[in-house]
Amino acid sequence: MLPQFLKPGLAPLGAAVLLAVAAAAFAHDGDHPVQTAQTADESAFLAENDAAMTKMMNDMAAKPSGDIDRDFVAMMTPHHQGAIDMAVIELRYGKNERLRRIAQEIIVEQRQEIDAMKLALGEQVTDTTPAPTQQPGAKPGPAAATHDHMNMHHDMMKQETK
Repeated sequence: MLPQFLKPGLAPLGAAVLLAVAAAAFAHDGDHPVQTAQTADESAFLAENDAAMTKMMNDMAAKPSGDIDRDFVAMMTPHHQGAIDMAVIELRYGKNERLRRIAQEIIVEQRQEIDAMKLALGEQVTDTTPAPTQQPGAKPGPAAATHDHMNMHHDMMKQETK
């Protein structure tokens, strides 16, 4: 015999009860109360990250153009820009050197991906602003070279014209 809350018609109530119990178990494991106090840096980090995520989601809601490739780029560009924005925020507030290095790589790689998508559509890539982690005129490090999609695209174009 099924418990009363699992009987047909009452299943949504049963699911809600189980979900509430599970949420309570994750929110408080008995010995470790949920930490609610935030430092000023953490509050600023969370606010800036929330703003970056909101901007990314709004910008990804591109109106369909009828061209699947252009629509893909129109949605992926803000997605990649969102990753860049979040990486910049990590550099601003993060302390872990490994994560900061990963954030620097994300900035370089995501910018290259955006440029490669624009070039694939035949659009000009005109933004020459250095990444926030680079000094003007500095050459990208070895991590950027491992995923150099712009040069890969140029090489592919040369091969296609032969």
